[in-house]
Amino acid sequence: MTEDRIPLAGVIGAPIHHSKSPRLHGHWLRKYGLKGHYVPMEIASADLEDALRMLPKLGFVGVNVTIPYKERVMELADQVTDRATLIGAANTLIFRKDGKIHADNTDGYGFIENLRQNAPDWNPAAGPAVVMGAGGAARAVITSLLDCGVPEIRLTNRTRIRADKLREDFGQRVHVVEWVQAGNVLDDAATVVNTTSLGMVGKPEMRVPLDGLRPGTLVTDVVYTPLQTRLLRIAAEQGCICVDGLGMLLHQAVPGFERWFGHRPEVDEATRAAVLR
Repeated sequence: MTEDRIPLAGVIGAPIHHSKSPRLHGHWLRKYGLKGHYVPMEIASADLEDALRMLPKLGFVGVNVTIPYKERVMELADQVTDRATLIGAANTLIFRKDGKIHADNTDGYGFIENLRQNAPDWNPAAGPAVVMGAGGAARAVITSLLDCGVPEIRLTNRTRIRADKLREDFGQRVHVVEWVQAGNVLDDAATVVNTTSLGMVGKPEMRVPLDGLRPGTLVTDVVYTPLQTRLLRIAAEQGCICVDGLGMLLHQAVPGFERWFGHRPEVDEATRAAVLR
């Protein structure tokens, strides 16, 4: 790509119509007066590899990756970061000038930055963290919590075998709790995180008993539709510090935008409003 070509980026997945990334990146491009375009691209599974090889030739400098390709793109990338390898998925691809595809995962970064922005007094080392769910989001959250110094993670999932696999991968600070016992390990937790789809619009509600939550506990949900899930609503009623999931989406986009368009964007109220509009 020549230096004067306008950089292109986008998001790939199947389906893609639900993605808020075009609205987010479009807001930042307009706000900072940058040349560039960010487009959603629904790509069929059979065409994924060909598309990734062709996009740089068309002027693309990188893409975000969403369901169902976060795992598969790692096999197609030339270079994969250590954190993407540990999480087992990539959500950000950078097309380098030498033709190589660089894969990274910024979900954990987005998760932590959301907490730091919206709960600045949060101390990850203050006590155990309870993590609900054992999918890709859970892997990113566990990685970032362990890096921040959380002393213990109590991991619970509706399917026990998936939680056991994460314990094997992440080591002795992760302890598996049966799903039916999840409500019993909340009372001394400093941090509680829902990484499942429970509570999302169109999904079943989170039915874990929450009466063990105590005032001052940080409670956050990766679900952001609706912004206030049942988990966050009850936690707020019990005096917890609540952080919704939208900020994770916003912050995970920052590193990719900076690499693609050369400017580090700010996540502020105007950014939230632009995405929610």
